[in-house]
Amino acid sequence: MQTVSKNILSHKHCIPCEGGVDPLKGEKLAEYTSILPEWIVMDKKKIEKDFVFKNFQQAVTFINKIADVAEAEGHHPDIFLHNWRKVKIMLTTHAIKGLSENDFILAAKVNKIYQEMMHH
Repeated sequence: MQTVSKNILSHKHCIPCEGGVDPLKGEKLAEYTSILPEWIVMDKKKIEKDFVFKNFQQAVTFINKIADVAEAEGHHPDIFLHNWRKVKIMLTTHAIKGLSENDFILAAKVNKIYQEMMHH
């Protein structure tokens, strides 16, 4: 079985998912969650993570950057801005009612955006 790494994930692109494939589960799901352990798996159907910023404006900038990537990838997360400076990102693949590699690709890209913002 080919192993997946965080670097590879953030450089991959989402592929259109029309359904007809099984959601990730078992060992395969465990492999992806081990790459991105800070993303919490909810009901084996979605992953989510909270990001904290210095202020409201920085949180909004983060959301806009994610929106650009999500649009380019054709894979759109649920985004919640709460407590004025926290952003919760939730990912799932609606077409298969569960998690696909696309969710983890976008999660890795979101992590990268966050790291770049925090280190500049």
